[in-house]
Amino acid sequence: MDWGLRNRLSRVLRPEDGRTVMLAADHGYFLGPTHALEDPRETLRPLIPFADALMITRGVARNCIDPTTQVPLVLRVSGGSTVAGADLADEVITTTMDDAVRLNASAVALSVFVGSAFEGQTLGNLARLVDQGTAVGMPVLGVTAVGKELEKRDARYLALACRVVAELGAHFVKTYYCDGFEDVVAGCPIPVVIAGGPKSGSERDALETAYQAIRQGASGVDMGRNVWQSAHPVPMLRALRAIVHEGASASEAHALWQELSRVPQPTAV
Repeated sequence: MDWGLRNRLSRVLRPEDGRTVMLAADHGYFLGPTHALEDPRETLRPLIPFADALMITRGVARNCIDPTTQVPLVLRVSGGSTVAGADLADEVITTTMDDAVRLNASAVALSVFVGSAFEGQTLGNLARLVDQGTAVGMPVLGVTAVGKELEKRDARYLALACRVVAELGAHFVKTYYCDGFEDVVAGCPIPVVIAGGPKSGSERDALETAYQAIRQGASGVDMGRNVWQSAHPVPMLRALRAIVHEGASASEAHALWQELSRVPQPTAV
């Protein structure tokens, strides 16, 4: 990797441990005003100080994030379909690399839908994005999306999807946790970050998923709804940090969440 690309990637994957706690808040590009993310500015402001990176669209970046913030941006650059449409997999690249550079993004993110009718289209999108990123020193995050019609989350499918993302040149990959997750990581030569998915039944469930993923080789988490839809979002993000960066168990992280939930939490100035 060129120096600039490695420098950008080190902002997201912390150099001291190679891990990251990303805060996903790009859901509006296909879900609209999602519960608890109706006002991204108010939702994200107290959380940003505790995130290693923020995954958002350029519209939210420009309209809702203070430009003096030092949190790295992982910019969502694919889209084109919504829950109101026929197929979420029918995506295109929606943001130019020039605009990603103007926004000082530390990485760009794009979904691929392996096994869908739009597999070739989304994999082609990824290949083009990697070429464009290489030209300017921009890392690419490949997201192994599943969509409404493709609810495969077993190790065999996710290992295939992650390996294809790596083979096409992405620098890190976001996927789901599953039984046999260690096999997914073992077959992928780039860092693997897990998605949070829909809100879990409890904070303990989400923390257990994060713990098991890290234990089995994940390089971090990129959670959204399990953080900002939590009854206590800041404590939840801090509990995830304890797992990812401090080696806490799920029980220890849950105890931290409970402890922090009882006291007023700091907000960003």
